[in-house]
Amino acid sequence: MPSFVINEKCDGCKGGDKTACEYICPNDLMKLDENLMKAYNSEPDMCWECYNCVKICPTQAIEVRGYADFTPLGANVVPLRGSDDIMWTVSFRGGTIKRFKFPIRTVAEGEVAPDGGFGEGTGTLDDQLLFTEPDSLKADELWTL
Repeated sequence: MPSFVINEKCDGCKGGDKTACEYICPNDLMKLDENLMKAYNSEPDMCWECYNCVKICPTQAIEVRGYADFTPLGANVVPLRGSDDIMWTVSFRGGTIKRFKFPIRTVAEGEVAPDGGFGEGTGTLDDQLLFTEPDSLKADELWTL
C-alpha cells in the first residue's frame, strides 16, 4: 500500500522550499501543495513502499499500511527516528502494541569505505567477476564454467 499523508499532522516542513519527504523520496513522488502547504504523494501507483518518507517526516504525518509479510493484517507501523537509532511501533488491530529498536548505523557518518575496504580487486570489464571478487568472497580464485 503506498504512502499517504495525514493532512492534520503535516505542516509542510514549516514552509521550506522543499519538504523532507520530497528530498528523500527515491522516485520523486512526494510533492508540496503550495496552496495548502501540505505534502502529498503525487503518484501512489508508483510508490515502492520504501518507508523513506515515513522515517524522515518530523511530524510523523506520513504512513504506509504494511503488507501481510511485513505486518499482520490490520496492523499499523510507525517509526520514530532518533539520532542513533529508530524505534518501530507496531499497533495490532487487537490493541497490542510492540516496539522494536534498531541502530541507524554501525559506522560513524562519513567513515564508510566506498570500496568496502577491498581495494581495486582483480576484476576487469572483460570477465564475469564483480569489482571486489574474489577478495570479498574470501577466496583465492573463483571457478568458471
